Amino acid sequence: MSTAVASKGLEGIVAANSGICWIDGDAGVLAYRGIDIHDLADSSTFEETTYLLWHGKLPTATELEAFKKKLSDSRQLPADILKLLREFPKTATPMEVLRTAVSALSFYDPNEKAVDHDSNVRKSFDLTAQIAMVVATFDRIRKGKPVVEADKSLSHAGNFLWMLTGEKPSETATRAFDVALILHADHELNASTFAARVIAATLSDVHSSITGAIGALKGPLHGGANEAVMRMLFAIDKEGADPVDYVKNLLAQKKKISGFGHRVYHTEDPRATHLRKMSEDLGRSANNTKWFDMSQKIERYIKSEKKLNANVDFYSASTYTMLGIDLDLFTPIFAVSRVAGWAAHVIEQLDDNRLIRPRAEYIGPEYPEKYVPISQR
Repeated sequence: MSTAVASKGLEGIVAANSGICWIDGDAGVLAYRGIDIHDLADSSTFEETTYLLWHGKLPTATELEAFKKKLSDSRQLPADILKLLREFPKTATPMEVLRTAVSALSFYDPNEKAVDHDSNVRKSFDLTAQIAMVVATFDRIRKGKPVVEADKSLSHAGNFLWMLTGEKPSETATRAFDVALILHADHELNASTFAARVIAATLSDVHSSITGAIGALKGPLHGGANEAVMRMLFAIDKEGADPVDYVKNLLAQKKKISGFGHRVYHTEDPRATHLRKMSEDLGRSANNTKWFDMSQKIERYIKSEKKLNANVDFYSASTYTMLGIDLDLFTPIFAVSRVAGWAAHVIEQLDDNRLIRPRAEYIGPEYPEKYVPISQR
């Protein structure tokens, strides 16, 4: 029998020791390796933040340049993967494609089964580069557009936008997307990260762990809330409705408003602070603040009436839309960022591994339940 009763959904249960991410939900603090997310969002880049997550410290200028070069050199997809992307059913969603493509990429890893530290780091470079490429490349293919070759001179954020749109992104767009990647890079033992660690703990492999994480992210209770936010904003715009009146009507029907509240944070999600400003800045840069203005009116009403704060998903919706990103790419783009955190946790798990095997609190019939022969049932 287990020795402690876990709350439903393991809420509040500490399931691992980790030096990667710290969250104080009451104070609204998120930190990677002890560094506040606000400092990283203001001053860092996705590449530097990823180095921090994987190595436990900020890089020197030389280390960062070497890291960036290794990541850009990993921007390659095997020809057979490109062929696979072209052959997926027309009904395949980007998340389904990403899940299957990442699994298939393991076939082309020269040492797929290795789980030593150096192999895990090497695979992390490959997958971080390749996940971004798969998302952008498949979107081009499904739209009948030519595939855009990676530009190794661009940053990770800049290259993704380049491969997605076929146009060199502006500095404003690149920086906005770079900050979005930083904000989503890790979030402790969320469902997908915990799934990745459980798989890694069996001494499976990095590709299996990341595939499992993507499978967990695909579920609407983990990924997809920002899609729901944007669908709501599109509906409000289409109807020409007042945003607050529209939300009041939804609440009257006992419907949930996506993008508010959080399982961990009891104050404002610190990531929302930056995404709110990014949404506004992108809107002003494009001379189109429609989505930001709607979002702000809704946020003020929900906070006033329901005492709920916006979370990371609420303003990421309008931010991604202003970057020209399609709705069904929102969750795959979460993976483009979160692979940095997934990889960090897999590396950490395998550096000091023990099989993750929790117990269940038994609530079935009392033992010993009598076996009744089938002739007597």
